[in-house]
Amino acid sequence: MKKRIAILGGGPSGLFMYKRLVESGKSNFEVDIYERKSTLGAGMPYSHEGANDEHVTNVSDNETPGIVTSISEWILTVPQDLLARFNVDLDKFNEYKVLPRLLFGYYLADQFKLLQQKGDEVGITTRVHYQTNVMDICYNEQGKEVWVETTTGKDKFDYVVICTGHNWPVRHEGKVKGYYDAPYPPSKLLLKLNHAVAIKGSSLTAIDAIRTLARENGSFNKDEDGNVSFQSHAESPDFKMIMHSRSGMLPAVRFHLEDSHLNNDSLLTEDEIELHRKSNDGFLSLDFVFQKDFKEIFREKDPDFYNRIKDLSIEDFVVEMMELRERLEPFQLLKAEYIQAEKSIKRQESVYWKEMLAVLSFAMNHPAKYLSAEDMQRLQKVLMPLISIVIAFVPQRSCTELLALHQAGVLDIIPVGAESTVEPQNDGGILYHFSDQDNNPKSVYYETFIDCVGQPHLSYADFPFKSLLSQKAITPAKIKFKSKEIGHLAFSEGNNSIEKDSTGSYFLSVSGIAINDNFQIIDQYGAYNENLYIMAVPYIGGYNPDYSGLDFCEAASLRILHSIQEIGIS
Repeated sequence: MKKRIAILGGGPSGLFMYKRLVESGKSNFEVDIYERKSTLGAGMPYSHEGANDEHVTNVSDNETPGIVTSISEWILTVPQDLLARFNVDLDKFNEYKVLPRLLFGYYLADQFKLLQQKGDEVGITTRVHYQTNVMDICYNEQGKEVWVETTTGKDKFDYVVICTGHNWPVRHEGKVKGYYDAPYPPSKLLLKLNHAVAIKGSSLTAIDAIRTLARENGSFNKDEDGNVSFQSHAESPDFKMIMHSRSGMLPAVRFHLEDSHLNNDSLLTEDEIELHRKSNDGFLSLDFVFQKDFKEIFREKDPDFYNRIKDLSIEDFVVEMMELRERLEPFQLLKAEYIQAEKSIKRQESVYWKEMLAVLSFAMNHPAKYLSAEDMQRLQKVLMPLISIVIAFVPQRSCTELLALHQAGVLDIIPVGAESTVEPQNDGGILYHFSDQDNNPKSVYYETFIDCVGQPHLSYADFPFKSLLSQKAITPAKIKFKSKEIGHLAFSEGNNSIEKDSTGSYFLSVSGIAINDNFQIIDQYGAYNENLYIMAVPYIGGYNPDYSGLDFCEAASLRILHSIQEIGIS
């Protein structure tokens, strides 16, 4: 009898999971795909839920993991009216160009169709349940069955892979006038405004909102030399956007990647990590990873940079790399980085230390669950702020618009620190409470506020499939302290994220649920579930602090396939 596998969510995660199954060389299983929308592939980021025509990807064809056909091949099949809509000139298109996000969504949708054809050819039965919401998941421990409940009924499966993708919880939106919990779908930001808008964050999410609001309240113009300028509409003379960023810094600009898929032959292998953990009480040392997967790679590749950083701690390295960013005015730095990135792309030469920081982040993501709580706090507070700025890879087109908006006096950024708060007002709008650079407390009223900090890492309590919570089939993610003394000190200071167990060990609570290396959920007794896998990044962010888009989908889906093959479809 054929095994039954359910993929919950037909976005990019579901696409790569289905691809792995189709290419497994087996056909002794059937696949059911549940998708909330009426199309597969695009998910939230590459559909109208996450993009308008003006939004672009921050990856190009050469950086996109292989699916069935490359973007360069696919683009030749796109109808002319669609190319015209997105201003794509086939004569100028190459594998290094980024695509409009909605166009990339059409690409992913077509790839899914090709995969379904391949599935048919190899004898895999695939059922797609469009416009179907998954309401709940229930696990039968005795029969090792997973029951999926939808609006139309229940169905039983041998394996379920949760690929539900992005989730933006609504907390104040709709209740507080002018308050937006996220800038998605961007169609809701088609607002004619004549006042200052508060934007929380300075990430790619913030840039999405800025580009949409700008088009609704003004227009971009390009002169014969290619310089871009912005002019506010006559009815929006007081329109302005102010980014409120913890650091007051803008993300770095997309450049040419020497290795477009963030791999490196010199990275630590799983065996080397395992050996290191055995000699380190089961923990993975952040300093060890930083030394092996970052510093030492420069020894041959860039000896000058290696000599500059070889004796620096993580903390010292971050201070040195941040020093220039802190010294220069953010838009001045953006302009300088834009020029540097233009040269990098034109000459096809990487900005190597930035590329290797992206490689480090990706390499560290999967084994991060083995860090000690002390190192996890260092990662969160010290290294990730630098990584999140440097590897944002802001597309060139977005940069030119940000610079034009700033030049026109309608875009600014202010640092608000980690302690800033946003207070919704009963009559609409918000009060933004923060301390300025001279540590003076400020409270500024904004009629319109958009939270643009990006996909939040959701808590255990936010997990959407409540039967798994009530069955204790999932457990909150937590990281153990290596030092009981440090754990006790943090615990005794009343830190709510620190807990103590019955053996006297201390743990740091991190977001989401606990999973193992194969992305199988872990229950409250510490046992992993052979039948339930999760790739939904909002709920595993504690153990996977930097999930990197399609690269993450590609890597996670391969691990899940290997695990399912070992258990039951070999």
